[in-house]
Parts: sequence; C-alpha cells; structure tokens
Amino acid sequence: MKYSLRAIAALALMLVSASEAFAQNWPNRPIRMIVPYTPGGYTDLMARLVGQKIADALGQTIVFENKPGANAIIGTDVVAKAAPDGYTFGTVIAAHSVNPTLNPKLPYDTLKDLTYVSLMSSAPLIMIAHPSLPANNVKELIALAKSKPGELNFASSGIGAAAHLTMEMFKSRTGTNMQHIPYKGTAGALQDLVGGQINVMFDIIGPLMPQVKSGNAKALAVTAKERVPAAPDVPTMAEQGVPDFVSGTWAGIIAPAGTPKEIVDRVAAEAKKALADPALQAKLADQGIVAVGSTPEEFRAFVGEEIARWGKVIKDANIKIEQ
Repeated sequence: MKYSLRAIAALALMLVSASEAFAQNWPNRPIRMIVPYTPGGYTDLMARLVGQKIADALGQTIVFENKPGANAIIGTDVVAKAAPDGYTFGTVIAAHSVNPTLNPKLPYDTLKDLTYVSLMSSAPLIMIAHPSLPANNVKELIALAKSKPGELNFASSGIGAAAHLTMEMFKSRTGTNMQHIPYKGTAGALQDLVGGQINVMFDIIGPLMPQVKSGNAKALAVTAKERVPAAPDVPTMAEQGVPDFVSGTWAGIIAPAGTPKEIVDRVAAEAKKALADPALQAKLADQGIVAVGSTPEEFRAFVGEEIARWGKVIKDANIKIEQ
C-alpha cells in the first residue's frame, strides 16, 4: 500500500511537471478564437479588440472564426468540444447564460464543459422608438401600451437575446403587453424600426445612437444605474418611475474545460491588462461599453448568477424557443 501511495504521488508530480512544462512552451502555434455571432456586432468587436492585444502580448497570432447560429450555441459547442490544449478560446455574451433555461437540450453543459477565463466588458441597453410613436418618454410609453394592449410591437435581435429579455422584464415590471418580433441580429431589427414597421426596441447603445442623432429614431431610456456618457441626454429608467431597472449584456472569454490553469490565468491576466488601457477604455466608452477584466473565478461566479437571474425572467414570462 505504501508503494502504491508513493507511485500515485510520483505520478501526480509528473503530471503537474508536464503541465507546467507544456504551459511554459505555450503558445508555439496560432490560437483560435471562436466568435459565435456574425462579424461587426458587440461580441465580434470585443473578441477582436481584446484578442488582438492578447495576441501581441503572447507574440502569437490569434485567428478569429465567426460561427453564428442558434443563439450562440453552435459556436460555443465548438469551444466545448475542442481539445483543452490552450489553442482554442471563445467569446460569449449574455445569451450564453440564457441558453441553459431557454434550451434544456444544449449539446454541452454550460458550467461543466467550459472554463471561464475573463469577463471583458458590460454594456447597458438603450430603448429607442420610431419618431412617429406618440410617446416621448417611458411614462408616456407605458400609458400608450396600456391603452392599446397587444397593439404595439417591439423588436429584438433574437429570442432569448438580452434585448428580448430586457423588454420582457420591462413588460412585467410595468404591467404592459407588447408583441415581440424577433430578428436574426440587431441590423434587421433596427432597419425595420427606422422604416416604421417596429414601434420600439432595446439594444446596446453603439449601433442605435447614430439613428437617434440623425432623427430616424428617438431615445426613451437607458438601462443603467446612472446616465451613460455615450448618451448623456437620455434618462435612466429610474428617473422615469421604473426603479432598480438595470439590464444589459456582457462579453467574456471561455475555453474548453480542462485547459491548463497556467494558460487560463495568463490569458485572463493579459485580458485584464488590455482592458486597463485608457485608450481602449475610451474607445469602448464611446460605444456605451464598460471595460471590466476579471479573474477566471470571478467570471465563473458571475455566469452562475446570470443563469439564475435570467432563468427567472424566462420562466415568469413563459418564453419558449419555438416562439
């Protein structure tokens, strides 16, 4: 028995030494960063801005691969099933924490099959409306919606997206009823709002503010605790009688479960360093995005909290993926 214990201890030591040696030689070839959305959106922006700085720090190329579909499930599954060798990472946003409740038949276990590396950023949402809508603030929108139950509509970038669930939360909190029109991304939803087919919508500030500034849409509220520098004239929900209404999306880096801790910690450290850069922070702030940069442990805990928070919204609103 003593010999067996010594053998086990020796084997464990050998494995630790091998892991450390592997991490020391990493990376010696290009790294993949899977982006489970189309190019140009919030997820893609964060992946490339932070990913490029990580690549520069590591002295190795990061290849960005866009694999959209199924509310980010397709791309995330690629990460979950990749070899945990430090050469595959992914970027996810708030929809990632929605999927376990919205789609109980996920091809991966959200917490067991993935390593959480770093929460890169968070982004509050802005509510906009078509200029013809006879409501110029949240109070007027609530009154209008209550006077025409089910007649007003709202767009989102997809079923289960932060934009969708934020409106469901708004409806629940205000006792209003509006029809959901889901799109496959923000661009189509915004196009139809500007065109007058959609009454109101939520999404991140960056893509929506140009339409507000040009007069093609009007801003009603932001879902932050305080006013946002990227939209300083737009009041918060709390300022308009909907207290404690804080919502938004976020972006973070993931890796396959079992990726060596030394590598995960290194990538998290480089991400945090990149997000501490004042120039990058300013660039993100212009889009209404707040730089974060967390530890792996903090990010994993955050995702667990998000799963619970949005799970309640989904169940209370009886949201189904088949909608």
